[in-house]
Amino acid sequence: MQSNKLRMAIRATAAAAVLGVAGQAGAVSFNAGDYEMSVYGYARLNASYDIDSDQSLSTRSGSYAGLANNDDEPDGHFGADAVQSRLGVTTMTPQGVKINVEGDFRGGTFRLRHGYGEYNGVLMGQTWSNFGSFVGNTSTLDFDSLPGLAGFQARSAQARYTSGPLSISLEEPNSSFLDADVEQKDSLPALTARLEDSSDGLSYSAAVLAHQVGYDDGDDDESTVGFATFVAAKMALSDMITIQGTVSYSDGANSYLYRSGDNFGAASAYVDGDGDVESISGYGGSVGAGFNLGGGRSINIGYGIVEVDWDDAEDDLGAAAVAGESETNEAIMANYQWTPVQNVMMGVEYQFLQRENVNGDDGDANRILFAAQYNF
Repeated sequence: MQSNKLRMAIRATAAAAVLGVAGQAGAVSFNAGDYEMSVYGYARLNASYDIDSDQSLSTRSGSYAGLANNDDEPDGHFGADAVQSRLGVTTMTPQGVKINVEGDFRGGTFRLRHGYGEYNGVLMGQTWSNFGSFVGNTSTLDFDSLPGLAGFQARSAQARYTSGPLSISLEEPNSSFLDADVEQKDSLPALTARLEDSSDGLSYSAAVLAHQVGYDDGDDDESTVGFATFVAAKMALSDMITIQGTVSYSDGANSYLYRSGDNFGAASAYVDGDGDVESISGYGGSVGAGFNLGGGRSINIGYGIVEVDWDDAEDDLGAAAVAGESETNEAIMANYQWTPVQNVMMGVEYQFLQRENVNGDDGDANRILFAAQYNF
């Protein structure tokens, strides 16, 4: 009984870390003929105060863009928005087919987050990349969360098959070159495999990804294979305390190294003087802890870091080509979350962001976040 409770607590915490909500447990459910329908979502206010330079994105998430050269930027910026608010519909057909369509308003207009069907372990459509896991995530109010989390941490169009704890997928590829003018060509889907399971108080996940990174400018058609991997785990030390963490490595797949670039993925490769495609490697990780204080109250603390190795690109292309690229992104976060009544969450979070570029330029920022969320 105890192990079941711990396992359920770990899964719920992992879901809350990415959704900021207790999943679809509070969804409005009804039957339409033989179809089982659920409508779910939430309304959410996010507010931020940037003590130093303005590093806010939509949903008031913290950005690394420009952070390494922020010394002369004005201090003290407040902002708020409700674009994280979300709406989704899930349908289960009489034949056992699950269909999910979900969107939010990030970017100012309604955008598709999930749109897929699933039957007998076969999933087709857009949903969370199979190269990703929320098992090791620390619950944050920042929608984009810590650098160094496991895998893509985003959604992609895919075909996936799941059997027990193992899932494999073919997905829309995601990569970029250091030189934005390179005529990039995607000839193959990304291939992923993931194992995710739990035992007693431990939940764990591990995955690998391989994809082709190439270009074709009409004269030269060159490519290489990039790969990435991660492991993630969460352990319940007691009914009140969990610890969790992630470790990631990529070579030629930095688009899947979370928050490794100006804000999300760094360049995966570059073209050297001979026209060959050369991969760029990087690594990252995160660690955190959650403390359940009872009465709907919790404290969460977390740290994340990513580093990208630009040495080969610097040697081949010269220092100027990589001088402004982010070499290290770091973040420390601590928050207090409170659920005064069911389906209502409020919280406050402190963030410290830091970035260092290849040329030695660096900078940091202190931020305060507030969130109020009403689920249905």
